[in-house]
Amino acid sequence: MTPAELTYDERGLIPAVVQEAETGEVLMVAWMDRDAVAKTLTSGLTHFWSRSRQAPWQKGESSGHVQHVQGVYADCDGDALAGPAASATMLDRIERIVQERKSASPSGSYVAGLLAKGEAAVCRKIGEEAIEVLTAALGGEGDGRVVSEVADLWFHTLVLLGKRGIALRDVLEELARRHRDRAASRG
Repeated sequence: MTPAELTYDERGLIPAVVQEAETGEVLMVAWMDRDAVAKTLTSGLTHFWSRSRQAPWQKGESSGHVQHVQGVYADCDGDALAGPAASATMLDRIERIVQERKSASPSGSYVAGLLAKGEAAVCRKIGEEAIEVLTAALGGEGDGRVVSEVADLWFHTLVLLGKRGIALRDVLEELARRHRDRAASRG
């Protein structure tokens, strides 16, 4: 399928339904112009046309919560699009689980137990995991071990963010701000 094979309305737009890749849940219905369809197909990220701003936009451009397209399908008339996208990253899912465990502490939950021990216990766990990352990397334990230890470090960092009520989005926005500032300083 190419953008030229599709049928657009009188404004040059086509509706696009974006579904969560894992669950099929409808995440959003938006509009695409020919350029947005082309950018989505070539970049693998969702691009749309904002009818209110009369401007193109990429989902997650400012927040960092992009949608990774896993397929784009046209209906039989070629005048509507649908496709799965992965929007909720594993980090998003872990953040959601931490919040759930923070508000309801199910018996036997590792996260609920760690949160109950307090912020100092969470911080000690982060320190332990950071040391294990360094040990794996510098001790020649192999890439698989480094990946495993980094996963533990990120997981426990998300628990700390949840404990403090800091959204993952805030960290991602800070990284995006730093990237923009660095790019702007380069000219």
